[in-house]
Amino acid sequence: MKFERIQPPACLKDYVRYFWILESSDTDRAPKTFLPLADGCPGLLFQEPDRGTFYGPMQQKLPGIFVYGQTVNTIELYSVGNVRMIGVYFRPDALNSIFGLNASEYTDTCLDLNAWAEEQGVSLLEQLVAIRSAVGKIERLSAYLVDQIKRNTARPDALIPYAVARIIQSKGTVSLKELQKTAHLSERSFERKFNQRVGISPKVFSRICRFQASLSQFRADDFNRLSDIAFDNLYADQSHFIRSFKEFSGFAPNQFQKRSLELVENFPQLIH
Repeated sequence: MKFERIQPPACLKDYVRYFWILESSDTDRAPKTFLPLADGCPGLLFQEPDRGTFYGPMQQKLPGIFVYGQTVNTIELYSVGNVRMIGVYFRPDALNSIFGLNASEYTDTCLDLNAWAEEQGVSLLEQLVAIRSAVGKIERLSAYLVDQIKRNTARPDALIPYAVARIIQSKGTVSLKELQKTAHLSERSFERKFNQRVGISPKVFSRICRFQASLSQFRADDFNRLSDIAFDNLYADQSHFIRSFKEFSGFAPNQFQKRSLELVENFPQLIH
C-alpha cells in the first residue's frame, strides 16, 4: 500500500489538517478492514468507484464520497476491490465551520457528500472521477471546500475554537469549569455550543484527547511499562488507561499493536 500526506492550501489551514492518499497495487484486491479511531476530528473519504467499494459495519454500501463526524464508538469499515482512496483530515469543528452543519447529528455516522453537492447543482463525484491525477482531485476538493465555506451562513464563534485548542494543548487535562467560566457561559450553554460545533461534549472530547496523547506515546515506544503511560497521561492507574484505550480503539494496547497496520494516522488496517 502506498501512502502520501499532502498539506492543504493556506486558505484551508484553519479547517483542514491535511489531505492523504492511500492506494493499493492493481493486483491487490484482497478484502481489507479499516478501523477509524476516536481522534476528536471529523473527516472526508473518497474512493474511486471503479476501483473498489467501501461497506459499513452493517454491510451497507457507503457513498463514493462522504464526510463523517466524530468517531466515539469503534466502527469497522470494509473495502472490497482495489483501494484508491483520498481522505481529508479535518479540524475538530470543521463540519460546522465548513458546511454549517450541527456536528452532533453526524457523530458515528456519515453524510453522502455527492448528494449534498447535487442539491447545490454540483456533480462532485462525477467531476472527481473525471480527473486523472490524485493531486488534481485534491485541488478540486479544495476548491469545493472553499466554496462551502463561502456559502456557510453560520455565525463564527471564537469561544469554542479557543476551548478546543486549550483541551488539545493540555492533552485533555484542562479544567472544563475554567473554560466554561472563561467563555462566560453556563455549564449547559457551554456543552450545547460545544456539541453543536464539535459533535461531542467537552468531557468526551477531553477523554479522546487524553487517549490520543497516550496512543502517541505508545506508538513512539516511549515507555518501559504501560503504567508509565498511565502516569504520564494522568490516568488513575494502568487498568484505567487500558479500559480507556480499549473503549476508543476496540483493543487493549498490546492487541492493537499486533492487529493493526497504521499507514494512515488513526485509520489503521486490521490484520487478521
